[in-house]
Amino acid sequence: MTPESLLAALDPEQRRVAEALRGPVRVLAGAGTGKTRAITHRIAYGVATGVYAPQEVLAVTFTTRAAGEMRQRLRAMGAGAVQARTFHSAALRQLRFFWPKVYGTELPTLTESKIPLIRAAAQRQRINVDQAQARDLASEIEWSKVSNVHPDDYPKSAEARGREVGGLTPSMVGHIYAAYEDVKHTQARMDMEDVLLLTAGLLEHDERVAAQVRRQYKWFTVDEFQDVSPLQSALLDLWLGGRNEICVVGDPAQTIYTFAGADATYLRDFPKKHPGATSVELVRNYRSSPQVVKVANRILEGTPSAGVQLQAQREAGPAVEHVEQPDEVAEAEGVAAEILRLHQSGKPYNEMAILFRINAQSEAYEDALTARRIPYVVRGAARFFDRPEVREAVTRIRGAARGGQGAVIGDELLESVHGILAGMGWTSEPPDGRGQTRDRWESWQALIDQARAFAAAGGDLAGLVAELDRRAAEQHAPVPSGVTLATFHAAKGLEWDSVFLVGLQDGTMPFILRGEEPTPAEIEEERRLLYVGLTRARVDLTLSWALARQPGQAARRRPSRFLDSLRPARSTTPTRRPGSGKARMCKACGGPLGSAAEKRLGRHEGCDAPYDEELYGRLKQWRKETAEAIRKPAFVVFTDATLEQIAEQKPSTLQDLQRIAGIGRGKVEAYGSEVLDVIAADA
Repeated sequence: MTPESLLAALDPEQRRVAEALRGPVRVLAGAGTGKTRAITHRIAYGVATGVYAPQEVLAVTFTTRAAGEMRQRLRAMGAGAVQARTFHSAALRQLRFFWPKVYGTELPTLTESKIPLIRAAAQRQRINVDQAQARDLASEIEWSKVSNVHPDDYPKSAEARGREVGGLTPSMVGHIYAAYEDVKHTQARMDMEDVLLLTAGLLEHDERVAAQVRRQYKWFTVDEFQDVSPLQSALLDLWLGGRNEICVVGDPAQTIYTFAGADATYLRDFPKKHPGATSVELVRNYRSSPQVVKVANRILEGTPSAGVQLQAQREAGPAVEHVEQPDEVAEAEGVAAEILRLHQSGKPYNEMAILFRINAQSEAYEDALTARRIPYVVRGAARFFDRPEVREAVTRIRGAARGGQGAVIGDELLESVHGILAGMGWTSEPPDGRGQTRDRWESWQALIDQARAFAAAGGDLAGLVAELDRRAAEQHAPVPSGVTLATFHAAKGLEWDSVFLVGLQDGTMPFILRGEEPTPAEIEEERRLLYVGLTRARVDLTLSWALARQPGQAARRRPSRFLDSLRPARSTTPTRRPGSGKARMCKACGGPLGSAAEKRLGRHEGCDAPYDEELYGRLKQWRKETAEAIRKPAFVVFTDATLEQIAEQKPSTLQDLQRIAGIGRGKVEAYGSEVLDVIAADA
């Protein structure tokens, strides 16, 4: 691309960024304002005009996905030789090259998990830790290292910053942290934070190494600069070596990782550290409708978290929905019904997402989607190409390509992949339950979808293998084929046409862990987290909360305090009254119900029930008698949705029964035989 064409593709503010080729440069980029576009065009423009030699440019970001996207864009603009990496990837590359030359020994082995080392360290200190504490200790050690907190200084720092690990005193954590470092050293291992620490140490103490790195890289770009930690900032300064050819881009309003050491002060104070820096604000939001942008701006308005004021560029969309539900079951059912309605109106499932504060909220939505046979994918598990089932599937596809099928194209290519994955357990229909079985199916289905798209473009099987290898190298996972379920944190950097932000009641958003009121700083971080969730939506945005956790419980909850500035707004009536259990959405077609008779029935009078109604009635009678016998509410035994699935599938064995969503081992042991007897009486 010519320099002129590169600039012509940008808006005025993005163009200012692209033309500011000499540093220092700071870009404050609001959500959806095209920051990646601006900085990749800046790099490509610098290469196209001859100001930059591509091999002398290092672009740094925080995730392999973001780095892969940056490389892809730069390659398309003729700047494919530019290095785009994460902080850890760039540092590890340098460490592997220089460590043997400087020390004459092999680099310590990079450990995949801190947990085994932490357990060994705790045993040395004669402290018992459970799995949850081990995970919390891993996070705390990570925070300490990226914040340059030494084990001896940990107790004082933890007390000053209000940090704690449940069940352990700060002194105990400090001792375990010190023992962890000893265990790691004894086993000749290093963790991800050591990658940065050791690289910084090499650059600081060996002038030859520093000089060679600085000759290699003369131009630096750092994305998501609001997430930089003290350790990463120190490493960046060592890479620069006193030079100022650096461009940073970020948004203080999207600082959501301070608990892990991120410090937006480096972004805010960049002009103080670099006097005379060029500063540009990107404010034109190209992602979201004016209705979504207005809500996002209002959430931050007049607060310490306020950033740039976004200006919507898209055409008007529907009003933002506020939905109050009597309980979490009704909330999940209502969201699933609306997703079905949107899909029936033409919206693809992969353009919809349900976002929540913590992973534990996912289960109700998985159940509600499964009951309607809506495909979904849970984001935040292992990286796609690192999953065992994906590695094995790609290996088998590669074997087929080498075994003489490499030239097959079109339908034959797709049939070949179908056959390979069917041999591993893939089926055309998703499994009904959750857990690992569902996760594996989602992985295989994503490969199927990728193969279908590749076949439609005229590619062959050998080409598909090459494409999968490229995506694996860049951690460019295929787009999931179903509704995305994710936490607000996991959703950062992503976007969908239709987004449902759920569980927006006080105590969950903001999240209150121990019944204690969060600090002002913690409140602001939660506010920014909600802002990130809001700005994931392009067109449809629904905000919902539940007045109680379970059906029949007292309505003691209140909507999130963050919504106070947005209400009153268009607010739908609850889909169920507390304790009524009567759905206001048709269980068959998902459409809204009108008459009282339809609401009692749970479906339109003209819609066929998807289950055996007679069996369902007998199951409800059995549940009523069982609940009375154990003196507990009926839904504790089984929910209506679970009984409907039993009446539809009519399982004949305990194993079949356990495959139904909402039925775990405990419920099978408690009620399984009785349920099978009720079903058998129908035969």
